[in-house]
Amino acid sequence: MDAAISQTSPSSDTAGAAAASCAAVLVAAPASGQGKTTVAAALARLHTRQGRRVRAFKCGPDFLDPLWLALATGAPVHSLDLWMTGEADCRERLRAAAADCDLLIVEGVMGLFDGTPSAADLARRFGLPVLAVIDAHAMAGTFGALAYGLQNFQPGLPWAGVLANRVGSERHAGMLKDALREPSQWLGALPRDAGFTLPERHLGLVVASELGDAMARLDAVADVLAATPLGQMSIGQLPQARFDAAAQPDAPVPPLLAGRTIAIARDAAFSFIYPANLDVLDALGARLSFFSPLAGDALPDCDAVWLPGGYPELHAEALSHCEPMRAALAAHVAAGKPVWAECGGMMALFDELAAHEGADAGHTHRMWGLLPGKVTMQKRLAGLGPQQLQLGSHTLRGHTFHYSRCETPLAPAARTARPGVTQAVGAQGGEALYVHGPVRASYFHAWFASSPEATARLFGAMPIELQSHATTE
Repeated sequence: MDAAISQTSPSSDTAGAAAASCAAVLVAAPASGQGKTTVAAALARLHTRQGRRVRAFKCGPDFLDPLWLALATGAPVHSLDLWMTGEADCRERLRAAAADCDLLIVEGVMGLFDGTPSAADLARRFGLPVLAVIDAHAMAGTFGALAYGLQNFQPGLPWAGVLANRVGSERHAGMLKDALREPSQWLGALPRDAGFTLPERHLGLVVASELGDAMARLDAVADVLAATPLGQMSIGQLPQARFDAAAQPDAPVPPLLAGRTIAIARDAAFSFIYPANLDVLDALGARLSFFSPLAGDALPDCDAVWLPGGYPELHAEALSHCEPMRAALAAHVAAGKPVWAECGGMMALFDELAAHEGADAGHTHRMWGLLPGKVTMQKRLAGLGPQQLQLGSHTLRGHTFHYSRCETPLAPAARTARPGVTQAVGAQGGEALYVHGPVRASYFHAWFASSPEATARLFGAMPIELQSHATTE
């Protein structure tokens, strides 16, 4: 496994870097849908508009929640995951952020103890005090039991307190507060108000940039949060955390893509891009050129193309009419130049895409035709969880999350595997990697920093090496 690298630290040499402290919380919940993103973004917005420097992170793989946190803070939001990004990467990102900010907010993932690793694992590893958000709209005394259980289920969990969400009245809030064994843990309540709810769709929250009132929504919640005990705390009164530097400096990234230009699709159809992945490509020496198929942009002059994930299914009709882009990509591939297509990017390359709901239900759209076959949207989740892809002696870590399935005559050139699993190329399970001429495509979302060498291979700096058996750590 290649060592993970940090792209946001002030220097590539972290040896001797000073530890840093600041106010910090990890916003968690008993389950998904409790209001973690709303509270985390509102807290960030409240302090940002008061002139404080706020940095936010997202626990685990996610493309959508970070966009709301970035809107609230005005700064890029990176993922922290003890497996996918690695402990050293997490540690240095937290230390570098703490050295430059007044408040550090980490939004958890799913329920506090869900997943391996979980948000609780991250909190205990780095001493992040947990702020629990509980949807209390249908409970009273049980609120106290749930808060107590979250705090005490695992020993050594740093704890900040609990905030009730979707509360019906002041009387209801009083009942919830009285249910706590330790009243000092009460950090307040947010009312049940549709205006405070961030809209969702099948892959998660609606992208913040799609809503003209996104900032107004955050300001509305921040205004209410300001009247709670949590919102009235000064920076000095908020929980504090100290972050040490990683024990070993990051390995230097070889300039394997020096002199190469990578064209990257980036618009509402192709928006699932980790900022850290762009940093890795830059560290590899690549020149990055962005284009929007939806806006009718021409394909830039380039050596390789990256089609990231996103929502091609929501823009299928528009993409089907991108005739110049279809022709330009066909010419690019005919010239033997590589294409890396992830999830939604891969979906756009098949012959057809069939919708399943809304006004477009039952309609099949002609797509860009660089991969033979058809993609069909479905209501049932088709892939979810951490995955890794073996390319020769190098391993890319990442994840999968999609609601579509593809039917193609192409045989997988390789398959991803879950952490700790040895995956044979021909075995079932994992996500298929399709290699069709210079096109490399998969539902797999790669975290480039897990292996810069494998990343360089995807973009054609050297041939892709596939082996019959992938041995994983």
